[in-house]
Amino acid sequence: MSVRLGKLRKQLCNVLQDGLPICRKPYDDLARYLNNNEETILREIRGLKKAGVIRRICALINSRALGLTGTLVAAHIPEENLQEVAEAVNSMENVSHNYLRKHYYNLWFTLQAESPKQIEVTVSNLSGRFGIDFYSLPVERVFKLDVRFDAEGREQLTGDIKQVPKSEAVKLNKTEKQILSKLESGLEVISEPFDFLCSEGLGTEGVLRIIQGLIDKGVIRRIAAIVDHRKLGFVANILFCSKVPRNRIVEAGEALARFGAVTHCYQRETIKDWPYNLYAMMHGKSMGEIQRVINKFTEAEKIDSFELLPTAAELKKEPVKHRFN
Repeated sequence: MSVRLGKLRKQLCNVLQDGLPICRKPYDDLARYLNNNEETILREIRGLKKAGVIRRICALINSRALGLTGTLVAAHIPEENLQEVAEAVNSMENVSHNYLRKHYYNLWFTLQAESPKQIEVTVSNLSGRFGIDFYSLPVERVFKLDVRFDAEGREQLTGDIKQVPKSEAVKLNKTEKQILSKLESGLEVISEPFDFLCSEGLGTEGVLRIIQGLIDKGVIRRIAAIVDHRKLGFVANILFCSKVPRNRIVEAGEALARFGAVTHCYQRETIKDWPYNLYAMMHGKSMGEIQRVINKFTEAEKIDSFELLPTAAELKKEPVKHRFN
């Protein structure tokens, strides 16, 4: 499943996950950074896309800054209902990720909406439609949201755990909304990839100023490559759910977020019979690698109550298409 990459392609996977420079010719900037030339860089990135290592290069949008709310939904789906329920969930435009996991609670998906009430109604409707209990586990605190995978074989990229997405909604003007809408479709791998955003009265320099402004406001986290981690050798992953006393949740959450194997780390609300409040998504090149992280964390933080939920199948993974009214 993994793809063998040369030195330059590995470097490109890493620097593109960090984000494109916001300038007229970002690939020329990257070429100079890597002591190379733009033509070679463009050719190699196109090769990475063709091989499926890079899924797309796009704006990573902070939905909270758009005034949206989200949750993680869990349910126990009997085998005989699994296909019907999974297809129904996958058909929902506001679901970005849906996974089958090896656990009693076997279906887990992320859901976005304009308000907590809409989340509640959607979850309730699913429960009523299928006669199955669906549980919403909204975020109380974000410790880490920084999905990066080191293609060069060093310790996994960690990012800065303090750079979590801003939660305050931002007011956008008409031009900002238009640019965001176009950016969602992703960028072509060409010398001047931002030119397609230009319009009458708005040249490239104006577009670049607006994009940088959206980054500064926290609406765009960065414009970066989304990679297929499995093709980079990260074939093992697990959802880790632990029970931490509330007076220690910040300390424990920040400690967990510092591990390179952790890409997402949240404090979530609890429900009856599911007391776990600290969640982390972990990725590694083997389950043994992930288990070592779990052992280090649980021993250091004296965590004795937790659940491990390996991925059985990826049922849906695509960004929610935002509507900018």
